[in-house]
Amino acid sequence: MGPQEKCGRHARARGYGVGRLALATGAAAVLAAACGGDGGDGGSSGGPPPAPALKLSTVSSLPDYVTGDDALVRLEVPAGVSGTPVVMLEKSDVSRAFTQAGDGTWQGLVRGMALGKNTLRAQVGESTATLEITNYPITGPMISGPHQKPFLCTTTSFGRLGGGTLDGPFGENCSTNTRVDYFYRNKSGGNSRWNTPTVYPADMATITIDEGKPTERTVPYLVRLETGTINRGIYQSAMLHDPLSDGEIGPNKRSKAWNGKLMYPLGGGCQGGWYTQGATFGTLIVDEWMKQGYAAVTSTLNIFGSNCNDLLSSETVAMTKERFIEAYGVPVYTIGTGGSGGAYQSFQTSDNYPGLFDGIIVNMVFPDVTSATLFKVFDSRLLNNYFNRAGGLAYTDEKKKAISGYLQVGNIANMSGSAGRLDPVVSFPAGFQESLKYHPVNNPGGSRATVYDHTVNVYGKDSRGFALRPIDNVGVQYGLKALNDGAITVDEFLDLNANIGGLDVDLKPMAARTAGDIDAIRRAYQSGRITHGGGGLASTAILENRDYFDNAVNGDIHNKIHSYSVRERLKAANGHFDNHVMLGPGPVGDNLLQLMDQWLMGVVSDTSDQSRPRKVVSHKPAGLADACWDSGGNKIVEPSTAYGEGRCNQLYPAGTTPRLVAGGPLADNIVKCQLKAVDPADYKATLNAGQLERVRQIFPGGVCDWSKPGVEQQPLKGTWLSFGPSTKNQLFDVTRP
Repeated sequence: MGPQEKCGRHARARGYGVGRLALATGAAAVLAAACGGDGGDGGSSGGPPPAPALKLSTVSSLPDYVTGDDALVRLEVPAGVSGTPVVMLEKSDVSRAFTQAGDGTWQGLVRGMALGKNTLRAQVGESTATLEITNYPITGPMISGPHQKPFLCTTTSFGRLGGGTLDGPFGENCSTNTRVDYFYRNKSGGNSRWNTPTVYPADMATITIDEGKPTERTVPYLVRLETGTINRGIYQSAMLHDPLSDGEIGPNKRSKAWNGKLMYPLGGGCQGGWYTQGATFGTLIVDEWMKQGYAAVTSTLNIFGSNCNDLLSSETVAMTKERFIEAYGVPVYTIGTGGSGGAYQSFQTSDNYPGLFDGIIVNMVFPDVTSATLFKVFDSRLLNNYFNRAGGLAYTDEKKKAISGYLQVGNIANMSGSAGRLDPVVSFPAGFQESLKYHPVNNPGGSRATVYDHTVNVYGKDSRGFALRPIDNVGVQYGLKALNDGAITVDEFLDLNANIGGLDVDLKPMAARTAGDIDAIRRAYQSGRITHGGGGLASTAILENRDYFDNAVNGDIHNKIHSYSVRERLKAANGHFDNHVMLGPGPVGDNLLQLMDQWLMGVVSDTSDQSRPRKVVSHKPAGLADACWDSGGNKIVEPSTAYGEGRCNQLYPAGTTPRLVAGGPLADNIVKCQLKAVDPADYKATLNAGQLERVRQIFPGGVCDWSKPGVEQQPLKGTWLSFGPSTKNQLFDVTRP
């Protein structure tokens, strides 16, 4: 059926009863304009001026990334244009969905979108607007590429319903029916299910909400908890809501107790974070948030212990936040928050998919999964193998610390264990079938339990179907700083580098160094799997609660040095890191949530024409600056640096990593170094001719030249990149090997 035939057929398709005449007439006008109907004089010279344009936009998500067949749509009508809007979704009149949301503004939840492209048209008087919308299934994917299989459903064991159970799972996407429960804070300080939501419980607490106004409001401490499935993950949202006084709520009728602000907590972990829907996450009924009127939302796929793939996590944030907005309205701002794996997600979602988070509050910081963290655990596995090999040189603990960069020798073995996330046979979720697991001999086509294989949609595959790996240690001179500091001898340096070797695709030791896959390295940089810092992070307010684990005797992955890797990347990308404030280590006395609220409200209220990054920097609260606290709770305000003589560094010194000891940059973002010829000037110790020749034999292609960018190192190619099925901003075809 051709376009004109469709238009003619639609114009005859339906009539309107009494009371719908105005809308029918307007709908016909929209169709006439869309179908090239009567346009007066056709815009010839001398005719009347064109009608001012309307503005039609989706506010629950970007129009290219809509999911679940609906979207919250805003229609802005310019001054001087009057009338009731007529809005058409393809052939369907959806005008009744819209209500007036302010002077010249209408808003409506438009339902019934088909998968793929949809056209929305609006008309008020002679003014019109058209918006193209692309809709994807609520089960995903949208931008993350094909779903990982197999996939364990956990709806029957999900642990955050206070004794309730979820339906299903339904189908291969582990879906469940959406449900709403109410909980109340009891006078003993716990949360209880409100089983009869027609009468207030006798032991229900109340809450006084301070909105910064002259008066405060006291409301029942009742929380609406919504649970369902999106993108195969189990999501929940929580907000204060009193159904007895508010009645039903929606995007155009908000809960009176919600302050309009949204928290999005992100969970930690990584090793074992694949092939599962995830069974739980921390409760969203956080007293600090609820007392101030915040809402909260998250998903099991935003827990890195369930899903260690930042791309899939960001997609889930987008889809889950979209659902929240469609149900409850657009937040004033959204804060992403979390530690460790939650910090990964906060940084990478902010940088790669701007607009999802306005500010982030993070702790146990890493810049991302792919670079600093995996470099560290990979190198630690090599060092652990080397130090424990039969017949090897004996090193004192002090020498081991100098070579690794860690303040505690126990961190070498600890980080070596954390390298299990690179081992295809180590970390599977509970309940994963043995017959499905990879084994190099017995089941070479089985599922591999590695970060890289979990992120195969980005990195691509080799001829065996294994994910390509952006990891490399060719040319890395382990222990170089230790040698130059006199902590180890030349012979120890030579033995170390001659025998440390590499790790193969199954994480087995091999004599040769590990050569990274160039395609995967390039894609890691282009796509933001290695955090760049110049995407959305440039416009994000960042508050870091800097904790301290460098002195943990048995080791801990959350080392202080990674905070400064983040700062180096921000500085390289944006010329500064003024939007990043570090509070801690020590018993931090400042309230980070209140500081972030002050910061973001300043940005929100700024209607000037200056850029978003400039607004973020200019509205940083007065007096908000780096600080640490001593054991007595005394605040020490001074710039936080990786090294130096400041009081904070005396109290909380930072270790480094094996790759930084080898000469790598503080940004810790070079996967594969460019090589140079061996230069005697690089060694403070005197190497004789035989020792220099030995270095050249160990490194026949040359040693790392850390003064140059890494191989294929490049800026982020863009934001809101897709790996399918969306073809907008698609980086490459994920179906190719």
